[in-house]
Amino acid sequence: MLTTSHIPHTRRSRRGPNAFILLALVAGICFASGSPANQARAGRATSSYGWPVKPFYRQHAIRGYFGDPRTVFSGRPSFRNLMSGAGAFSYHFGVDICAPDGTAVYAVRSGTAAVVSTATEMYVHVSSDDGFAAQYWHVVPAVHTGQNVVAYQTVIGHVTKAAHHVHFSELEDGQYVNPLAPGHLAHYTDHTTPEVSLISFRSTRAGREIAPEFVHGRIHIVAGAYDMPAMQVQSPARWRGLPVAPALVRWRMERVKTGMIVVSGRTAFDVRSTLPPNDDFWTHYARGSHQNMLQFVTRRFWEQPGRYLYRLSRSAFDTRRLRDGLYRVIVTVSDTRGNSSSASQLVTVFN
Repeated sequence: MLTTSHIPHTRRSRRGPNAFILLALVAGICFASGSPANQARAGRATSSYGWPVKPFYRQHAIRGYFGDPRTVFSGRPSFRNLMSGAGAFSYHFGVDICAPDGTAVYAVRSGTAAVVSTATEMYVHVSSDDGFAAQYWHVVPAVHTGQNVVAYQTVIGHVTKAAHHVHFSELEDGQYVNPLAPGHLAHYTDHTTPEVSLISFRSTRAGREIAPEFVHGRIHIVAGAYDMPAMQVQSPARWRGLPVAPALVRWRMERVKTGMIVVSGRTAFDVRSTLPPNDDFWTHYARGSHQNMLQFVTRRFWEQPGRYLYRLSRSAFDTRRLRDGLYRVIVTVSDTRGNSSSASQLVTVFN
């Protein structure tokens, strides 16, 4: 794969936090103006909420972001299975907040608890009257179904053995939403900048790479990108330094000679607010993508970083729509706080 660090004609640019920072600060000030219980009772008029583990008003490290790929491949470990094999593929529907095993987990909003069993574990679902709900996974429940819970007072469970985190999900009217968006988890700041790691071209969705010096016909344009957690993960050490997915991937294409935009700004991936359907997983992620610590059935490759590749267009891009010549593909990636960077790749259309 060509990476932006090795492409002579690749250009990078960065942009710092925008107005999202101001909104987040305002939300944080509003949240801090009263007690946790009073804020919880205020309902959606004050949408921000504290963290489900103590201290409630201090940011905690998060090792898994909203929209990260969750990939478990069937069959034996092989490049072929990675690129085209079956398996279970989904978007991470919450955030993984680091916490030692046994840590008490509290409700972030008052409501009614339900203990839900799945094929592999149980989680606690707490519904509020205003359409807000939260889920707490990887906990040993300390409440029962139908119990009324009070924000920041009721312990809804404790982090299970060997989990080292609580998975926290937020729902609005039954739909998963991004807890890291402004106005949700309070006292969350992020000064890390997502990066574009590669821009490449394929003959098919999972096919061989094409040299950018002479592309023709229908091709697939793939961008690699990643972000780093806002706070470094300290424990367990195997999660330290592993990437997370950016919240937004956009791209455009211009003719180098004239500067004419031939593909205006298009969105390839956007989980700043909500998630696409899991059925669309390989519509947004490109084959070759996988989660941190790649997994085939029960075999995990510990400490191996995830790889996040994005399909820039839902279907093959037909270069025959363009005149032969030199073009520039520009990819911009952003997080929920407006930190962003761009990279570009020159490509010659030669039909």
